[in-house]
Amino acid sequence: MTARAVTLLRGALGLVFVWFGALKVADVTPVADLVARTVPWMERGPLLVSLGAAEIALGAALWLGRRLRWVAAAALAHLLGTFLVLVVQPQVAFQAGNPLLLTTEGEFVVKNLVLITACLVLMSADQPRQAGHPLDTGNDHNEVEHAIREPHGGGANDRGAFEPKSAVTGIAPVVD
Repeated sequence: MTARAVTLLRGALGLVFVWFGALKVADVTPVADLVARTVPWMERGPLLVSLGAAEIALGAALWLGRRLRWVAAAALAHLLGTFLVLVVQPQVAFQAGNPLLLTTEGEFVVKNLVLITACLVLMSADQPRQAGHPLDTGNDHNEVEHAIREPHGGGANDRGAFEPKSAVTGIAPVVD
């Protein structure tokens, strides 16, 4: 996986969240009634606005790419909520009660497995890595991770900055 692929995935997932969220906030989404019937204990208007606003915030956070692991986890939790349709309204999701025969609404929900997988990929892409790891792009956006990788100032006179390190321990050997 390259850094570009992760960036494209963040952008695409962020776009979907912002777009679907805006449709909910504007109350022009084709799934408004489905959502309202799935969560009948909440009023339709405030439910759509709150879900839409949350989706817009998640999409914007995905675009920013900060705290990606946490943002992707929140998006994943949100997406898991869509599966309530299968439990609360199985007659709407399945043809003739057969869980293998999905309706349009059922397909709409089940496709979220792909979006959930995208969130899992983003969460794993945000894990701290050791320098030289195949996913290491050399572009450190995380200052703490950078400080751990490069504990020295990195100047030419800094004795530890250019010494080879053990592949097992990551510690430079002591040479007297």
